[in-house]
This record gives sequence, structure tokens and C-alpha cells, in this order.
Amino acid sequence: MDIRKVKKLIEMLENSNLDEIEIQEGEESVRLVKSHGNLQKIPPQSIVVPQENKQEIIPEETQSNEETIEESNSINSPMVGTFYASASPGAKPFVSVGDVVAEGDVVCIVEAMKMMNEIKSEFSGKVLSINVENAEPVEYGQSLFELSK
Repeated sequence: MDIRKVKKLIEMLENSNLDEIEIQEGEESVRLVKSHGNLQKIPPQSIVVPQENKQEIIPEETQSNEETIEESNSINSPMVGTFYASASPGAKPFVSVGDVVAEGDVVCIVEAMKMMNEIKSEFSGKVLSINVENAEPVEYGQSLFELSK
């Protein structure tokens, strides 16, 4: 399907009262779903840390993780797809833990339906954690990154 047709479909969806459009041409199909800005944010997933011999360390780590999450902004996946940390295999990742990110910076790519979608940060801050491995599938609303406030 021609990219011009897809762009035209996006335009039509934005200007209509429809929430989604699905078009099939032969074996190819495109499904577009209108995004609504008033969606609730889904809380970040818990990170499981392997236990060591010292059991008293675990509650302290759990407590510090909760404090970090409360004092951070989460960048969530806007779609179902595959997470990529860099623009191409072997390239330097867009961001790493400890990097400072400005609002609007590209932080990763999510591939959906063979289309590479750049994900931009909605916040400025320092990258506290990357919650997804490279080339891992992600769900809509899944936490990808945690940024300091």
C-alpha cells in the first residue's frame, strides 16, 4: 500500500467522528485507531531483582524503588509493537541510563505493522531506568523508561 494513501487515511480519520479505520487491498491491510489525549497512564511494571543470600537487603531495595517511581515520570508505549533502543542494529542507543533527555527528544523506536515509529519524550529529566530489552515486544501503555522529575 502506498504511503500517500496511508497519510490520506490518517488525515481522513483525524477529520472524522470515527475512532478507527481498517482498509484491505489484496493481502495488505492497514488499521488506524484515533488516539485520545485524555487516556490514563498505566503504572510502571515491577522489576524483579534476583535475590542474594542477604534477605534483609530486599526490603530496602523495594522501598528505594518505590521512592524512585514516585519521584519520576514514566514514558509509556503509545502502541503495541516491538521496542528498539537504536535506529539500526549495532548503532548507539538513543538513550542510556544516566543520560539527560529534553522534552521532544527521540528515546526509542516502536515498530508496529512494519512501520518504525519514533517515540519522543514528553518530559525533560535524567533517565533513571530502561524497563524494556531491545527487540522485545511491548504492549500499549507499558512503561518503557523512567525519568527523574
